[in-house]
Amino acid sequence: MNSDILRSRVLVTGGSGFIGRRLVATLTQRGTDITILSRYPSPAGMECKTVAGDLTRPETLEDICNGFSVVFHLAGDAHAIDRLDGDNERLSWRMTVEGTRALINQSIKAGVSRFLFFSSVKAMGEGGKVCLDETAISSPVTSYGKAKREAEKIVLDACQRGLPSTVLRLPMVYGPSCKGNLPRMIQAIARGLFPPLPEIGNKRSMVDVRDVVEAALLAANNPVATGKIYVVTDGQTYSTRQIYEWICAEVGRPVPRWTIPLSLIRFAAYAGDMIGRIRGRRFFFDTEALDKLTSSAWYSSDKISRELNYQPAHTLMSSIHEIVAEVRKSG
Repeated sequence: MNSDILRSRVLVTGGSGFIGRRLVATLTQRGTDITILSRYPSPAGMECKTVAGDLTRPETLEDICNGFSVVFHLAGDAHAIDRLDGDNERLSWRMTVEGTRALINQSIKAGVSRFLFFSSVKAMGEGGKVCLDETAISSPVTSYGKAKREAEKIVLDACQRGLPSTVLRLPMVYGPSCKGNLPRMIQAIARGLFPPLPEIGNKRSMVDVRDVVEAALLAANNPVATGKIYVVTDGQTYSTRQIYEWICAEVGRPVPRWTIPLSLIRFAAYAGDMIGRIRGRRFFFDTEALDKLTSSAWYSSDKISRELNYQPAHTLMSSIHEIVAEVRKSG
């Protein structure tokens, strides 16, 4: 690392989330003076200092950054990816875009030295058969991705206003206590409810939460990262079938010798679409869910490795035992 900026006071938004908790724990172990921005006086399970503020209400953020040298901005609405109604989209935009704008303005006003924004590869688009890096044209499709891309622009523009800023684009983040699709997949396989998909050779990029934190600390401490966007992965690609077989081994289920034809799975997904339209909300299995299972979305993190010496220490295969153990513990 090229500096010692993390010995200064640090503000973390989204500190009670999956990545935020790991970041806060790591900074605490290193002796950093941390404060969490929270809508609530004392987030459950968090023992560090908190300051009240709501990213959907910019008036609550007035002077919120005073006295801080570094801001790690993780707060956002990850669940907005799966929600389709207009009210939730507007709330997500207000939090992601307007909240980021207000936080940037307060950071500039307070003279913050470094600003790190945790974005998503969704800001680039939905991926595909070609490996994407930071040079790819950003064409976000989802409202979540569009909001993240707009927030990225606000963050990078802040460099021209005297606030050194960096954007980290993340794919799916895994690790102990992770939430979302991977734990649901583990639960379904453990109960014998996950269909044995064929190997179709799709490629998905992921990253361990511990490597995300290390990448963020590298970016915060290196002036080379100013004004840059970095994609952060674990350097591997995974097919759904690979993940399925690893989980089967961990939960003690034999891998079936048969597979369900992809055409039959597609038919079930189309049926799920119709059920969703009839009842006015998404069915648990539809074409969007199928796309997440069978499509490719892979990315290169060569840039951050080359410029900041980022070296991921974990892979999904090495971490799957811990993840399954946490899922079992949670029931």
